[in-house]
Amino acid sequence: MIMEYIIFIPAILMSIIIHEVSHGYAAFMLGDDTAKRAGRLNFNPLKHIDTFGTIILPVLLLITTRGGLAFGYAKPVPINPYNFKDYKKDTAITAAAGPLSNFVIAVVLSLILRMVINSTDPLTQLSQTQFLLLKSIYNIIFINLFLGLFNLIPFPPLDGSKVLGAFLSDEMYFKYTAQEKKGMMIFMFIILASYVFNLNLIGGVILPPIRFVMKILTGI
Repeated sequence: MIMEYIIFIPAILMSIIIHEVSHGYAAFMLGDDTAKRAGRLNFNPLKHIDTFGTIILPVLLLITTRGGLAFGYAKPVPINPYNFKDYKKDTAITAAAGPLSNFVIAVVLSLILRMVINSTDPLTQLSQTQFLLLKSIYNIIFINLFLGLFNLIPFPPLDGSKVLGAFLSDEMYFKYTAQEKKGMMIFMFIILASYVFNLNLIGGVILPPIRFVMKILTGI
């Protein structure tokens, strides 16, 4: 169990960091160098760790879901949409880059997992190290799918809300994106309600589609 966490935690931290750096690189390619000037286009964990999102939130989720689900986020990279040529469209592309990076990680690791499994003699018992490695890869695929799908939910302040914003009128766009702080409060209320009423509200909604995609990708 300890070895699982030794492998799993750094891998998930890197997945979260890649998610944020992808936002920054997408913005940079679209004309906004805010993240680059802030020194955020690198993979140094110290630049990206957020006290709440990277530490407190995963612990809260472990408690409220009774160990069934835990995820977090890194410190958001700074983006200035006024540097974009088309602020709604380019903001949407920048937002989508984060979840897309998680899907890429999930697909690449799924291919690796399938190759390893297919090259293993089914009559040969796996060593403890081999089993641990395969299980860790499987879990990392799972959490990357979760990060990608969850962040695409069109609910402020998640990335999906910014993607949806590209299809709204200017008036609706600014009203919608102004709800980010309220959205975070609602999200925290859901976490608290899950704990108080002994419910797994987040996992109950998001886990079934993730398991379905996992089956397609990994065959397991």
